[in-house]
Amino acid sequence: MSAPERIHTYNGVVYDSARWNKFTLRADDIIVCTPPKCGTTWTQMLCALLVHQSATLPQPLTRLSRWLDRLAQPIEEVVADFDAQPFRRVIKTHTPLDGLPFDARVSYVVCGRDPRDAFLSMIDHLHNFSDETVAEIMRRLGAPGTSLPFSDDPNVLFPIWMTMPEMPWMEEGFPWGSVFYCMRSFWRFRTLNNTMFLHYADLSDELDAEMRRLSAFLGIPVDEAKWPSLVAGGCFAAMKGIGEDAAPGAHLGEWRDAKAFFRTARRGQWREALSPANLALYDKLSAERLDPQLKAWLESGRRRGSEGGVKGLTESVRPLIASGSPPRRRSCEEESRNDRISAPSAGCGEILIQHIDHYSF
Repeated sequence: MSAPERIHTYNGVVYDSARWNKFTLRADDIIVCTPPKCGTTWTQMLCALLVHQSATLPQPLTRLSRWLDRLAQPIEEVVADFDAQPFRRVIKTHTPLDGLPFDARVSYVVCGRDPRDAFLSMIDHLHNFSDETVAEIMRRLGAPGTSLPFSDDPNVLFPIWMTMPEMPWMEEGFPWGSVFYCMRSFWRFRTLNNTMFLHYADLSDELDAEMRRLSAFLGIPVDEAKWPSLVAGGCFAAMKGIGEDAAPGAHLGEWRDAKAFFRTARRGQWREALSPANLALYDKLSAERLDPQLKAWLESGRRRGSEGGVKGLTESVRPLIASGSPPRRRSCEEESRNDRISAPSAGCGEILIQHIDHYSF
């Protein structure tokens, strides 16, 4: 299989994937790759716990593992902070794979979630923005007012999110990011040895087993003496307890309540929250845009959904989990890579300004 190509630049109100151009990858870096509200912070915490082999991290997670694309801080400051870390680094991104630098020496950890759960979680996310965060978003939009210019009614926003593209080459995702397109970009390369898939539901139901699988993928042997404390540190309740340290951007005052970032998983609540018309819309578009294996996995996870799409990854690490030995990492097939990067195009902010009058919010 040929290596992924970086062919797009993703820029929006709060992010710009071109910032990766100023960041130099190390051979053992870990990049946590998820759509928004799909277990990003949870996956970052699990990777950090395994790297440091302690529930006490050298820095608060919100500083230790930055969202590189995020515009809140100058990229030079973020790069300097990462470069100063003498240990294995964990970097966060919401950028699809076709907008990221790909390096066969780097581990890409992808986490998925039922898109309907992720949508409702994002509604909670919007309610928890601090006044300062909203003001900054409005400033970047160049729009008047002190509140976000769209409804927080799930049944008003859901069809917009499902049908309005965040970027011109996408089918959906406005106003905060695509699940379908982002996950498709990684799913195509799911058999690469430096790419691993986790799922929110599997982490919720089988955290110990999933952490062992992740540890094997990262080549970190399991120390059974330390293991119970690591699993305890990776529990959702534990992260909520240290919300100020764990919630992304908490050190920048992004939230009204940092602990509320971990309020609830919203798991399965779409059944009551979304209207029959929106449920039917999701069924139609998910069937059209996702291959059956990806759709089954996104909606149910590895254990309850169809395992066909991720079975190779599962089987390859199972003997290693039992032995505690690190996996043998094969290098990706070396091929010449097209270096073309698309020019920045209309991002979330510009699309919002262009289309705001088309909807009755």
